[in-house]
Amino acid sequence: MALVNEHFLKLPNNYLFADIAKKVNAFRVSHPRDKVISLGIGDVTRPLCPAVIEAMHKAVDEMATTASFRGYGPEHGYDFLREAIIKNDFLPRGIHLDPNEIFINDGAKSDTGNIQELVRWDNSIGVTDPIYPVYIDSNVMIGRAGVLKDGKWSNVTYMPCNAENNFVPQLPEKRVDIIYLCYPNNPTGTVITREELKKWVNYAIKNDTLIFYDAAYEAYIQDPDIPHSIYEIKGARKVAIEFHSYSKTAGFTGVRCGYTIVPKELMATTLDGQKVPLNPMWNRRQCTKFNGTSYISQRAAEAIYTPEGKKQVKETIKYYMDNATLMRQTLIKLGFEVFGGENAPYIWLKTPDGMPSWKFFDRMLYEAHVVCTPGVGFGPSGEGYARLTAFGEHEQCMEAMERLKNWL
Repeated sequence: MALVNEHFLKLPNNYLFADIAKKVNAFRVSHPRDKVISLGIGDVTRPLCPAVIEAMHKAVDEMATTASFRGYGPEHGYDFLREAIIKNDFLPRGIHLDPNEIFINDGAKSDTGNIQELVRWDNSIGVTDPIYPVYIDSNVMIGRAGVLKDGKWSNVTYMPCNAENNFVPQLPEKRVDIIYLCYPNNPTGTVITREELKKWVNYAIKNDTLIFYDAAYEAYIQDPDIPHSIYEIKGARKVAIEFHSYSKTAGFTGVRCGYTIVPKELMATTLDGQKVPLNPMWNRRQCTKFNGTSYISQRAAEAIYTPEGKKQVKETIKYYMDNATLMRQTLIKLGFEVFGGENAPYIWLKTPDGMPSWKFFDRMLYEAHVVCTPGVGFGPSGEGYARLTAFGEHEQCMEAMERLKNWL
């Protein structure tokens, strides 16, 4: 008899956004005449930019002739994209990478969930709280998180980020093997200063800790003093793996492409004390379990680094950040305590009078017909907060803010 992986049974029945979709669908069935505006799910709405569309058409045409047809590609990605990444995302910031340190993927979600396979199941983990659910759920699946009690996993070190500490997480008081950081942060929309990020890198060096750094929203940073990559910090190559995505940068949520950086000097340790480089291990894992991102998607990603592509992507990012500014200013005027929305496309607001997150969600849905994401869905420190995204169409965003004005 095949025995099930019982760690999966520890997970809550539904993924956060599946629960939201279920509630919204129930509302639509019972209120068919009421139009719902969603500011909850972080999916993009702007079409792909012309440079990307042109590159995709050209790549599709290449598939139509024997001379230019492409079959299986390299599991770690084509050199044309990896070289474009180095030239445009890292060299201007003084970061030097080897192309073999870059692994093209089908979006950051896959690699942030799969990266934990590189380390033993009994490593300890620490997370900023609230946090993107995939980080913890993927560790639950392997048995690393322990058991869920009162909203917390027993083997997870939580580092609260809230208004009381200005969303600056404190270093763990004890040693932790693996730490997840996400900046600009999803869900809070807050960022980390260079000085604070140095503290985490120094902690990792001192404690032989591995950092998983999610930089999926770095393109939205407006403040020139905020770091875009952890590798801007001296010593980070020895302790950190970094994840990037084109999903929100260039609207690739339906195209699927991103990349992960695994430096060659990054090591982990065997039980007998031997240092083992993680770069070849991740390469071996990808070659075994991943057949590579499609050629068409990689040509599309390459196009955002052209002069035309860069200009067009910046226009799209500005469109979403204009939404964020509108939302932030409106909500502040309405008396909400608001965070984020200045260097990230997320607004994180405190619910009025300490109202529970799901109750606030229900009231906003049924009374204003606007969808948010309950903060508690991102972790225990998210209780009493809600997340709004700036990825909607501008007209709908404006209408949603008018509804909230009337509601309140």
